[in-house]
Amino acid sequence: MTGKKEVREVLPAGLYGITAEKFSGGRTNIQVVEEMIKGGIKIIQYREKRASRSYNIILEECKQIRTLTRAAGVTFIVNDYVDVALLVDADGVHVGQDDLPVGEVRRLLGRDKIVGLSTHSPQQAEDAVVAGADYLGVGPIFATKTKDDVCDPVGFSYLEWVVENISLPFVAIGGIKQHNIDQIAQRGAKTICLVTEIVGASDIVARVHELHTTLAASRTA
Repeated sequence: MTGKKEVREVLPAGLYGITAEKFSGGRTNIQVVEEMIKGGIKIIQYREKRASRSYNIILEECKQIRTLTRAAGVTFIVNDYVDVALLVDADGVHVGQDDLPVGEVRRLLGRDKIVGLSTHSPQQAEDAVVAGADYLGVGPIFATKTKDDVCDPVGFSYLEWVVENISLPFVAIGGIKQHNIDQIAQRGAKTICLVTEIVGASDIVARVHELHTTLAASRTA
C-alpha cells in the first residue's frame, strides 16, 4: 500500500517556523514570531507545553500570533491545542502520535482547516493518509533536544521513503541545522523545520535569509 492520492497544497515551500521560548535567548514568542515573519517565513507553528505556562497565557500568545500572521498572510498552526486553535481561528492544528486522532481533530475543526500529524515510520505515514491528514511531520531526522519526549532519529531512510511513496505534503524536522539543511533539501524535502537554529539566533531575520539562500543553492546544485 502507498500513500499516493490527490491532495491539497497546505505547506509553503521553504522554512517552517516553530516557537520554543526556552531556546529563544530571553525573547518572547511574540518577538520571535515578529522576526520570523520579517525574515520571510510563511508558516509558523505555536508549540509550548502546559508545564511551562498557563492555558490563559497560551491563549493570549496565540491570539497575538494570529493577529500577526493574518496581517502578514502567514499560515498559523497550533500544536496540540484544538480548543485554542478554534478560539483564535488558527489555520490548523498539528498533533503527535499520542494526541487526539486525526479524524477526531477533523470533526472539531471542520474540512477547511489544516491537520498535520507527526510520523516516524512508513506505517505511520500510510495510516496518516488513510486518517485524512493534510500533511506529515517527518522526523526526527537527526537527534534533537528540543522536545523531551522525542523518539530516536529516523535518519535519511524514512525521509527518502516518504518522498518516493507518499503524496501528502510534509515537513522534515528534528536536529536540522544550517550545516546539514542542504542534505535534507537534496533528498526531496520542500518544507523544512529548524527550531533552535532560528529561535536561538542572535539575528533571526539574518539567519532566516541565510537559510533561504542555502536552500536555494542546494536545490540548484
